[in-house]
Amino acid sequence: MEFMSAKEAADKWGISQRRVAYLCSEDRIDNVAMVGNMWIIPVTAKKPIDARSIRYTKNNEKKIKPFLKWAGGKGQLLSEIEKYYPFKKGKITKYAEPFVGGGAVLFDILSKYNLEAVYISDINAELINTYRIIRDDIDELVDMLTVMQKEFVPMSTDSRKKYYLEKRFRFNHLKLNGNENVNVEKAALMIFLNKTCFNGLFRVNRKGMFNVPIGSYKNPLICDRENLHAVSEKLQNVTIVCKDYRESANFIDKNTFVYIDPPYRPLTDTANFTAYTENLFNDGEQIELAKFVDAMHRKGAKIVVSNSDPKNSDTEDNFFDNIYSSHNIKRVEATRMINCNSEARGKIKELLISNF
Repeated sequence: MEFMSAKEAADKWGISQRRVAYLCSEDRIDNVAMVGNMWIIPVTAKKPIDARSIRYTKNNEKKIKPFLKWAGGKGQLLSEIEKYYPFKKGKITKYAEPFVGGGAVLFDILSKYNLEAVYISDINAELINTYRIIRDDIDELVDMLTVMQKEFVPMSTDSRKKYYLEKRFRFNHLKLNGNENVNVEKAALMIFLNKTCFNGLFRVNRKGMFNVPIGSYKNPLICDRENLHAVSEKLQNVTIVCKDYRESANFIDKNTFVYIDPPYRPLTDTANFTAYTENLFNDGEQIELAKFVDAMHRKGAKIVVSNSDPKNSDTEDNFFDNIYSSHNIKRVEATRMINCNSEARGKIKELLISNF
């Protein structure tokens, strides 16, 4: 996917660069990324309708998009990943995504195809709880998020910070001590924190506590009511599981397309961003995953795996080339969104590995 700067977008759309930055910060433009202190925008992005003159425009066609910002989300790689979709001939009628994350590929597929069965899973219990609540308790969830939005948005900066920390403390308390009776509240808190925290990260410490600080958003859309209802509708017939990826083997067969997006292998020794759960995914786990892919290949499934390309930092590093030597490896260009080292941000190569 090609990107342009905020200034280039401003020139293209005939608006100010400040207005473009505002639209990016308010999540009004799909698949934008922040590199350093600058926004980059897909060159194919269209200028959003100016909500200052048209507050809401109803559209009969529901646009489904991820309900969370998610580090490592695949929105920017969809144009490459969709080239692998094997559904058109009608032989592949099932879909499995055992590291679902933000679900960019999932929602793209659900929007385009009516499949016989869909299975998603993740070991992030709070993430899976949120998927389930959106599917099963959407009205109560939307009501809670609406209250949070009405309370949070008008606040001063200091009041917002206090409110955010209170919600983060409550989320961590429920994460460690909660039960099924508070699952809707926990899902609402997860969405609230995701929409208001720094860069939309989901990061926990080794004790499993969410520890991301507040972000700086002028008018965050905490309750995207229309999209949440559309997502809920699409998830009605989806099997949602909080288990290790290996459990998906019981679902996968020769009629299944499997997309696997595991925690990426760090490109450097200092880039070990173990963001999503308190569990680590080291080289040994990557090797075990490759063996799982081989086993699903023998079942006849169509499989695509994504991961980082070690050759970005060491041209002699053949780790993935070796463990996936019997499969096809394609290197595609992506944009690194999060890195503490400004020199490591920007264009990099990622891997798309397929068995067909």
